[in-house]
Amino acid sequence: MDVRLATPGDVERATETIALAFSTDPVWEVALRREDGRTDHLRPYWRLFVAAAVDQGTVWLLDDGAAVAVWIPPGGRELPDDAAWAALERFNVETLGRAGAAEMAELYERFEADHPAQPVHAYLSLLATHPDRRGAGIGQQLLAATLGHWDAIGVPAYLESTNPANDHRYARVGFVPIGTFHAVRDGAPITRMWRAPARRPGAPRASD
Repeated sequence: MDVRLATPGDVERATETIALAFSTDPVWEVALRREDGRTDHLRPYWRLFVAAAVDQGTVWLLDDGAAVAVWIPPGGRELPDDAAWAALERFNVETLGRAGAAEMAELYERFEADHPAQPVHAYLSLLATHPDRRGAGIGQQLLAATLGHWDAIGVPAYLESTNPANDHRYARVGFVPIGTFHAVRDGAPITRMWRAPARRPGAPRASD
């Protein structure tokens, strides 16, 4: 298993894996569905988030993109500034129509409203396995490896699970549910999950 940080040259590879993986996600497949059935907007959409996280140095690849973990570091942002968010809004109007873009804006607000402000934490924005490599557990391996990075510096982790079938996988590595909210178009459940940093062997306890 080869795990490494992504570079700008990896953005397209990482975007491909994420776009393919989330094309069947219970929340994002519905939210990004176009009335005309086209799917050519999916890669440009996800590329915005991948590129922003790569710039922050917190995208990890397993086997050169067979699995991808997109993290937002403590104090980081999913998109770099208000101008980037405005560009995303325009993109959504152009690809999803005004009604679809309005629904997407409401979905973003629901994610933001339930995102914990404190304590400071790392945010797992996206975790994806290429469809050709599913079933081998490599997404779980990548998740464990990246959690080791945050554990080493004592940072807790937060995520939203948009697929209930994955909740037990997150629980396996220490995430616990802390609440639920729902998607806009079809009311699909989204589980908020939190993980305290694991104590490293030999590290002093807080009371030591």
